[in-house]
Amino acid sequence: MSVQYEVEPLVDSYGAADSFPKDFGYGEEEAGLEGSDASADGQPRILLLGLRRSGKSSIQKVVFHKMSPNETLFLESTNKIYKDDISSSSFVNFQIWDFPGQVDFFDPTFDYEMIFRGTGALIFVIDAQDDYVEALGRLHLTVSRAYRVNPEINFEVFIHKVDGLSDDHKIETQRDIHQRANDDLADASLEKLHLSFYLTSIYDHSIFEAFSKVVQKLIPQLPTLENLLNIFISNSGIEKAFLFDVVSKIYIATDSSPVDMQSYELCCDMIDVVIDVSCIYGLKEDGSGSAYDKESMAIIKLNNTTVLYLKEVTKFLALVCILREESFERKGLIDYNFHCFRKAIHEVFEVGVSAQRTAGPQGVGTPCNKAVALNGTPRSTV
Repeated sequence: MSVQYEVEPLVDSYGAADSFPKDFGYGEEEAGLEGSDASADGQPRILLLGLRRSGKSSIQKVVFHKMSPNETLFLESTNKIYKDDISSSSFVNFQIWDFPGQVDFFDPTFDYEMIFRGTGALIFVIDAQDDYVEALGRLHLTVSRAYRVNPEINFEVFIHKVDGLSDDHKIETQRDIHQRANDDLADASLEKLHLSFYLTSIYDHSIFEAFSKVVQKLIPQLPTLENLLNIFISNSGIEKAFLFDVVSKIYIATDSSPVDMQSYELCCDMIDVVIDVSCIYGLKEDGSGSAYDKESMAIIKLNNTTVLYLKEVTKFLALVCILREESFERKGLIDYNFHCFRKAIHEVFEVGVSAQRTAGPQGVGTPCNKAVALNGTPRSTV
């Protein structure tokens, strides 16, 4: 597919990173459990569990540390707990704990209650190319114990390494794992425990979409963000819009229309193109500057009359829109509505920060801003 793109020069850098592939990341991992009380700093915790060699560390490295999937073949097996602080934005601010497969939660010396109490999501990774009977047994023991300690945990199951399976085999594997896991819960009278299942692979965008769904459940402002996106696209003639975390390519919110995997992949590829081109042509002569800053904007026109439009929202967030060429003729209208949308996102951010500081019962409401409809009539965003 032929692609034309326009990328504005990057000036007034945030100074967040010198280049996307190496420095535009989330920081270093910390081994061990020091300072592990997530409630102390308000960060939700995501646990990454599964049997040995199921692909847990590979998922973490590919999604959050920009490692090439082929490079994960040389990763050593995890032999201790790694705590990884993820601080990309006010909406995606959590810790990932990568557990070695041999960890025994039922060891009397293991304080599993302390870990589960501060957990927002528990991801259990199952190798779809291996015999998963043992993995299902470990899954049941883990989630049942965690549920009794903290019933508010979101339980997610990644049916991983499905890139080597046929489409029919994928569907059958997911159905079988889903049936067995829920039957085990029913036998233990844990019908209220809900498991979400995802088919994933690090060799395509499925792992990013799955992690997007996991992270969205940890964002209290999600309904507000979705409402703002719905208002923005309905007033701007846009078909689909994603609010992306630029570093990980996780979308933290989208409008209410169904997500098409091909559309999501196009938007992910657009972010890669913008950052790559910016790293080459957007930095200063001495190499300083940032590959992504408040001046970042890109337009990619495909040969099927589709236009991809990217605009910076915050230091770590980008809005990527999909629309038709005839709708893009109203670019002035879209840019004005985007200005209203961007202002609203910043207000949501400020409300969230002030609520955390005061630790009070302040709710997060939808900011009042004006948007212009396609016919030019001002409309309130509430």
